[in-house]
Amino acid sequence: MAKPSLESIPWIKTRRRSSPAGFGRKGILAGLKFKLLGREADKGLLFRLLMYLLLIDVAFIYLKPVFYMVTTMIKGAPDLLDPAVIWVPTGVYGGHLSEAIEMLDYAKSFGVSLTVSTLSAVLQVFSCAVAGYAFARLDFPFKKFWFAALLFTFIMPPQVTILPSILLFKELGWINTFWPLIVPAVFGHGLKGALFVLIFRQFFFTLPKEMEEAARIDGAGALRIFFRVMLPISRSAIIVVFLFSFVWAWNDAYFPSMYMFGASDVPLSVGLSKLNAQLAMEAQEGRLRAFLEPVKMGAAFLIILPLLVLYAFTQRWFVEGVERTGLVE
Repeated sequence: MAKPSLESIPWIKTRRRSSPAGFGRKGILAGLKFKLLGREADKGLLFRLLMYLLLIDVAFIYLKPVFYMVTTMIKGAPDLLDPAVIWVPTGVYGGHLSEAIEMLDYAKSFGVSLTVSTLSAVLQVFSCAVAGYAFARLDFPFKKFWFAALLFTFIMPPQVTILPSILLFKELGWINTFWPLIVPAVFGHGLKGALFVLIFRQFFFTLPKEMEEAARIDGAGALRIFFRVMLPISRSAIIVVFLFSFVWAWNDAYFPSMYMFGASDVPLSVGLSKLNAQLAMEAQEGRLRAFLEPVKMGAAFLIILPLLVLYAFTQRWFVEGVERTGLVE
């Protein structure tokens, strides 16, 4: 029986027709090299495998804590005491989640967090957009000095100014209220306000000047140009700043704990700190630590759940906004 020749293999036929290296062993090697490495415009198999490997590793790093959180909070007493049960519990138990809801006073704390985060995000979007437009398009005295001052506030740690801020708000009678968390956002100084000004400045700086010049020819001033021309086309920057501001204000526990240490109605981030302190006291009184961790995991899951839902609905606009505002450069 005659042995099959190389010409009878379809793939080798194709490679011999298209391979620039010619026929024979060189053509086969060139085909393998093209298959694995590809060209600059069309990445090969090794590049795609490397990219998928990196994406899977990054996804595992971020998703593993969430999976551990969910599987731990639904474990019952037998699963918690069984060292063989780690990831997949034998049953679903909702008592730990109910206890976390009760200890957090979830309905009230959720309303506080939603109010503070939404107001801060909306106010920062407006104030930071005005400041970013001024730094990008307008000429005013000491512009470089004020921009340097803005950068200084961006790199300065908040622990440096927290004591003077507490004394100021105490004189105003705002301690244990929401005003220290909301009023600074009116002036673009809220949480990460300098970064949001830089985002808007970068976005407005990349827009063509012809639109602004055409509006000036029609007799529009700076405010009218901002509200009628610039702001309507800055949707991508608005979405990015709003989501960043909302998420950071939602997760922030430092400033609320400094300004609202004696308040009864606190955000969820502060409620989580109080829950941890209460569970630590119960551990000292003799409660098994194995039954305390699921309550902590349930409380943490309740806090991040609204953010996961928000990101699920705004993912497309968020990614588009990040690309257009130049944050990926």
